[in-house]
Amino acid sequence: MANSKYTPLFDNKNIEIKSVERVFNGFFKINKFTFRHSLFKGGQSNWIEREIFERGDAVGVLPYDPFLQKVVLIEQVRIGAQASKDTPWLLEVIAGMVDKEHEDLEDVAKRESLEEANLHIDTLTPMLSYLSSPGGTSERLYLYLGVINSENVGGVHGLDDENEDIKVHVMDVEHAFELLDSGVIDNAATVISLQWLKLNKDKIDSNASVTE
Repeated sequence: MANSKYTPLFDNKNIEIKSVERVFNGFFKINKFTFRHSLFKGGQSNWIEREIFERGDAVGVLPYDPFLQKVVLIEQVRIGAQASKDTPWLLEVIAGMVDKEHEDLEDVAKRESLEEANLHIDTLTPMLSYLSSPGGTSERLYLYLGVINSENVGGVHGLDDENEDIKVHVMDVEHAFELLDSGVIDNAATVISLQWLKLNKDKIDSNASVTE
């Protein structure tokens, strides 16, 4: 078996930050970093300027019913998808931003599940976390699986004051996997969540049967 341990050569001590300047301060924030760093070949880089999108962190939830073999996905418009897709209405996992520093991640997951899908989720299983695009943003996403009863789930939800118009879809898990494999589902958090479920589904199903 390959050794999975990895020790990076450099860490934060190998970055020298000269300045951080706020260059945009609207709904989102952009900071310009001026920095230099250690080089693999030795010595230091030149001073580099990079704008970083300071979006904050987010939490995603994939609700899964192991007894009926259903997943819950939501559909809403995402204007950024218009440039490369025929439709900017995307099938997604439930997700929302961490509003406050040190806010409990599971509290965010439960809040967003209620707001976006009218779902009460008591038990959450951490799947993984990842950096969405670290060359341009500091955002980290935390993904959870929520085991649910999918009966009587559906409808259109969301907060009016946030202009949310969210349709809830309950679908066979195998259909969701087909949409993933065919490329219909192509946004990162949903792709990663469904791939994680594919890899761990037998264990999740077995644990659910034991606790039934």
